[in-house]
Amino acid sequence: MNEADIDAVAGLRVRGWQSAYTGIIPKPFLDGMSAVADAKKRRAGFASSRGSVVDLVAVDDDDMPVGWVCFGPYRGETDAPSPGEVYALYVEPALMGQGVGRALLEAAHRHAASRQFSTMQLWVLRDNSRARQFYAAAGYAPDGAEECDMYGEIAVTELRYGRPLP
Repeated sequence: MNEADIDAVAGLRVRGWQSAYTGIIPKPFLDGMSAVADAKKRRAGFASSRGSVVDLVAVDDDDMPVGWVCFGPYRGETDAPSPGEVYALYVEPALMGQGVGRALLEAAHRHAASRQFSTMQLWVLRDNSRARQFYAAAGYAPDGAEECDMYGEIAVTELRYGRPLP
């Protein structure tokens, strides 16, 4: 990913949230998401995290981003040796189920292994069964860790998944 991709990736992320998390995250929160605000946040993070965080994009025939994965060192406590973490993976909602996410995740695994990560961790919403099935098919399994985020009055539980890297 380069800086020119940030606006497209921000739009992709917002559309991804609004599609994947409908019925899980409160509608007012999803409706209030802004690609412009997300791009501003992403631009600041992109500039400050060079070298430690990797952003990969999948592009269509017109070189427009249609998928994005972001990963780097694990940000929390874990017993896993040399852990990496998938921070985000989003695909254009109309292209879900067509292999874009799988290709991005496999590319992230290759890059992470070359950076000497021996495992990958990620957090997935407990009620997002489609994502949980996707990650299970990619070799991830829940390890028992849970976190809870509040969206207004609604508590949303995330489960930590992990898998070894080759």
